[in-house]
Amino acid sequence: MNDKAYLILENGEVFEGKSFGAAGDITGEIVFTTGMTGYLETLTDPSYYGQIVFQTFPLIGNYGVISSDFESAGIRARAYIAKYPCTNPSNFRNEKSLDNFLKEQNIIGLHGIDTRRLTKIIRENGVMNGKICTAPPTNKDRSEAKAYVVKNAIGSVTSKSIEKLSSGNRRIALMDFGAKRGIANALAARGCEVWSFPCFTSAKEILKIEPNGIMLSNGPGDPADSANKPIIETIKELDKHGLPIFGICTGHLLLALAKGYKTRKLKFGHRGVNQPVKDTRTGNVYITSQNHGYEVIANDSLFINVNDGSNEGLDYGKSFSVQFHPEACSGPLDTGFLFDEIISRIN
Repeated sequence: MNDKAYLILENGEVFEGKSFGAAGDITGEIVFTTGMTGYLETLTDPSYYGQIVFQTFPLIGNYGVISSDFESAGIRARAYIAKYPCTNPSNFRNEKSLDNFLKEQNIIGLHGIDTRRLTKIIRENGVMNGKICTAPPTNKDRSEAKAYVVKNAIGSVTSKSIEKLSSGNRRIALMDFGAKRGIANALAARGCEVWSFPCFTSAKEILKIEPNGIMLSNGPGDPADSANKPIIETIKELDKHGLPIFGICTGHLLLALAKGYKTRKLKFGHRGVNQPVKDTRTGNVYITSQNHGYEVIANDSLFINVNDGSNEGLDYGKSFSVQFHPEACSGPLDTGFLFDEIISRIN
């Protein structure tokens, strides 16, 4: 756990630290998340596909690894960086240490670097690529980092088959773009029969179950990636049938693209459990859990981010969508009422 390791950014900055988890070299997009807790949900969130995630909070892993808190079957982040990973977790639910978890999942980790300095670089310069190396990095490593591109993100994390996840009196078709388990759980808790569909399932196949509503999940990557065109066409087709649609995170972005809006990349994104969002109808401000690097370009926002004014939600009448995570795993439960809202629109 204490062998030397390095991080080189595409701008040439080098950080020296120590390895934990699996050993090796890896490139990825470097992003930070500000949560003091929720590292398990972060690691297992499919929205982090292709990214090297680092925590701004220094002490990580103190309550160990708890599989029931996972948002998917395993780690979806490309690699993981923490200032001080805890080696002796203390929690009655703990199953293993973070170091052992990363090793089991063959995920490379780096610790002991100046994460505050790294955060400042990302905030000032924007998201950039990097490479974790076991040997002092060279110009070749920097070039490899600079050339890295996240490809076919949604297609890489979606489910492989149609699956019924719960029973209930309202049937919801969940399009899985890398869905967190918390979304299906929130619907099931409200008496919904949830069916999960792989991202490239046709509208015709989805409509066979005669859903009462459509749920568009979170997921990774650029929503405007050409690989997502078939998904956007499916959403357009489902929308023609007049079914209420609720989009979260990437689901919000893809629904907006299907409705004719444009999207753009944020400088460093919003990732953490303390993002303030304002409801433009009421003026109420909610603290939300977020994980995204893109926004919809819109002047008619349902919600806006209080920090930077970016779009956080759109209302289409029967359908609506939000950029943040109302299921909030982990995070505050301020906006859980939005699941009640989609059920109300279905009714």
